Amino acid sequence: MAVLRLSPPFLLLLIALTTLLLTPAFSLDCKSEKFTNKKMYSNCTNLPALNSTLHYTFSSKNSTLSVAFIAPPASPDGWVAWGINPIGTGMAGSQAFIAFKDSKGSMVVKTYNISSYASIVEGKILFDVVDSSAEFSNGVMTIFATVKLPETLMGEINHLWQVGSSVKNGVPMKHAFLPDNLKAMAKLQLDVKASNVTTSGSNSTASGSNTTAAGSSAANSPTKAPSNNSASGIDPMLLLSFINVTCSIL
Repeated sequence: MAVLRLSPPFLLLLIALTTLLLTPAFSLDCKSEKFTNKKMYSNCTNLPALNSTLHYTFSSKNSTLSVAFIAPPASPDGWVAWGINPIGTGMAGSQAFIAFKDSKGSMVVKTYNISSYASIVEGKILFDVVDSSAEFSNGVMTIFATVKLPETLMGEINHLWQVGSSVKNGVPMKHAFLPDNLKAMAKLQLDVKASNVTTSGSNSTASGSNTTAAGSSAANSPTKAPSNNSASGIDPMLLLSFINVTCSIL
């Protein structure tokens, strides 16, 4: 009987690829997220980068934008950020909220007027901040904030978000520059009709819209986050084929 012997490098490769195949993806879905503080938002969206979501309500009556930004930090002692750039689309010029744990382990959220890529200094931002707070639970951080916007930003805004892995002496350290970090920006339409209402429960469906109401279960949500067998997005069948071919070669 032939005995299959794998060289150490190929054995490590097979173990790594098999781990990717069996590891479940952790994906946030705004329609199933709950808030314990009973805050309510008219809309929510799954953001296209960094496994993050945004809940928001814009009031044209008093020009305020209320948001709840949710994302897992790059490490448990890291940070998350969300902001608006009134002059461009990148980081420079953005008016940001950054949340992290302070030296006592309590969550804090601070404001930053980011004038350049080299300058991340806490300070007052260009918008009036009505309120802000932050939470950390189940591996994700949430920034709650309400700002009063100028008339020039009533229709569409450039918003951006980010996550980092460390904070030193109360100062967020630089984030990674992976593809997902670099594409964490988008345009946000403020004058859309309410499509999702989110509060301290989960989702039910009424009149064609996704509405969140207290007392219902997230498991009953009609819309769930897509699941992948591999956290990296590798096709399982393709991976198994690769393993079989590799073994036959060896």
